[in-house]
Amino acid sequence: MTTLLVIVLVVLMGLVVYSLVRGVVAFLKSTKMDLEQEDTGQATEMQLLQNKMMFNRIKYQALAVVVVAVLLAIAN
Repeated sequence: MTTLLVIVLVVLMGLVVYSLVRGVVAFLKSTKMDLEQEDTGQATEMQLLQNKMMFNRIKYQALAVVVVAVLLAIAN
């Protein structure tokens, strides 16, 4: 059981890093596009992707915290 939870934790940590990197890349692209375009008052595709990736990062971090809590509960 512990081995399975550790594997799940490692996968979740990988997903956190992946979401973080994609969110930062989307942020950099949206910033570059924002400097080159007029303000239309609507979110661009890159800004929407950035929000989605940052929400995914938070979701995966929360799941990783739950897995760590379960591991600690099992250890005691």
